[in-house]
Amino acid sequence: QVQLVESGGGLVQAGGSLRLSCAASGRTFSSFAMAWFRQGPGSERKFVAAISRSGDRTYYEDSVKGRFTISRDNAKNAVYLQMNSLKPEDTAVYYCGAIFSITPRRLAHEYDYWGQGTQVTVSS
Repeated sequence: QVQLVESGGGLVQAGGSLRLSCAASGRTFSSFAMAWFRQGPGSERKFVAAISRSGDRTYYEDSVKGRFTISRDNAKNAVYLQMNSLKPEDTAVYYCGAIFSITPRRLAHEYDYWGQGTQVTVSS
């Protein structure tokens, strides 16, 4: 079992920044590739960014490239999402996911564990 707890969401104006954190506990954190997904009202959970188990490879959805940065600290059992130049269309609940794999995936149903989510609201 892996427990994931997200934090850092909130209300921010367009152009602002937020840093999301995901704290993990349970099984060995470094055994899991990690990702951030987001879900707006009435929509499916969509891929945002992911990072390999060691942190040497990162992957981004096209609309966030150059604005968002994913990172992890295996010593602290944590993964982060730095979000800059936020836009109203980034408004969603953001979820941290863990997959028991060397390489992360882009489909939500492939992930093994999820956090409870943290709301990000970007006002125009």
